[in-house]
Amino acid sequence: MTSSGLPMLAARIERFPIAGSFTISRGAKTEAITVLAEISRAGLVGRGECVPYPRYGETPEATLLAIQTMRDAVSAGLNRQALQTAMPPGAARNALDCALVDLEAKEAGLRAWTLLQRGAPRPCTTAYTISLGSPEAMAEATARAAHRPLLKIKLGGDGDCERIAAVRKAAPQSELIVDANEAWTPANLAQNLAACADAGVTLVEQPLPAGKDEALARIRRPLAVCADESVHDRSSLAPLRDRYDAVNIKLDKTGGLTEALAMADAAEALGFQIMVGCMVATSLSMAPAMLLTPQARFVDLDGPLLLARDRDHGLRYDGSLVYPPEASLWG
Repeated sequence: MTSSGLPMLAARIERFPIAGSFTISRGAKTEAITVLAEISRAGLVGRGECVPYPRYGETPEATLLAIQTMRDAVSAGLNRQALQTAMPPGAARNALDCALVDLEAKEAGLRAWTLLQRGAPRPCTTAYTISLGSPEAMAEATARAAHRPLLKIKLGGDGDCERIAAVRKAAPQSELIVDANEAWTPANLAQNLAACADAGVTLVEQPLPAGKDEALARIRRPLAVCADESVHDRSSLAPLRDRYDAVNIKLDKTGGLTEALAMADAAEALGFQIMVGCMVATSLSMAPAMLLTPQARFVDLDGPLLLARDRDHGLRYDGSLVYPPEASLWG
């Protein structure tokens, strides 16, 4: 902190072990690698966390560098509005945007939702993720989580009909949503959707690769289909109206809470259902996303539940019920 009271930016890479491993169609990992941004002024510190995602060409090192290059701009008084054009959407901008919101809220003595004139988040049910594996392994993992009201099932291509049937048998009462992570093809799309419909699945997320999802506009969809990798910010919404029924809003894709809230409003206006999602990360990543939950049909903020340890003052989880953040964590 300088005597002139200029804001100062610091950032670092942090690692949090995952309890076991987390497996999707693109591979497995055993730790969550996050980048933390902190903006301090007059003894107050605003924090934001992001998760660089290789699927979008992001690395922790490049994300850290992108944040650090904004030090002079932050010291010169960069605000959230200017940030939207100063950086492209992505993980780096997310960390800075959320840190700026946190600092603004602290300086104003307000909770973030009041500052941003949004409805206060309430406790809500989050999905709990079952990693990709053999039908037998997934059934075993599902049986241990069958008491949870909402399960998110990771699928991966060949054998998915057997996987979803095994999962449904292991959790007959849970609502199921499915995430194929771009692993299906136009050739098996109808068969896999039918298997999900037969199993009573509510929603299928990103069945086809982004940019190669035209087949979704040509078939009768027996259940709701949600865009994830195909949608990033407001600019990507309109072209998807004939292919998807819902969109997954993640702050690391939108480039922060500021754009995410605007995107949620735009998605509602276009008739999309809203899912608020996350990467595997700590409660500091989940906390800003809680501001989207009043508009969301589906909430998938289980990242901290998949970690071996969370941050201090982390979100409170009561089973699958997640509570809004305390001010000691964020906002």
